[in-house]
Amino acid sequence: MAKETPKAIRGTQDIFGADAESFAHVVETFERVRKLYRFRRVEMPVFERTEVFARSIGETTDIVSKEMYSLEDRGGESLTLRPEFTAGIARAYLTNGWQQHAPLKVATHGPLFRYER
Repeated sequence: MAKETPKAIRGTQDIFGADAESFAHVVETFERVRKLYRFRRVEMPVFERTEVFARSIGETTDIVSKEMYSLEDRGGESLTLRPEFTAGIARAYLTNGWQQHAPLKVATHGPLFRYER
């Protein structure tokens, strides 16, 4: 029996050629506008402790209860792939002393992970 060729996971896509160029143009435009309005760029971890999202989004929301990709690390800690940016930015603001830069205007982009129903 022949093995089936693996397919992209639902909710993901491969971007190639003209589509990749269009995506790059969107990112370049985002960066240009971010700089124009003096937003500071931040890079956030792709995963956080699950409690970061449960506390900020709310433990009973659909995002937390049905849409997040969570796993347990080897030490037994619950980690979650980021479903949105706000919670991680708030965590970083509090833990890294970014209050000294307040008022703070930040912008970022990158992959987000939610289960597609």
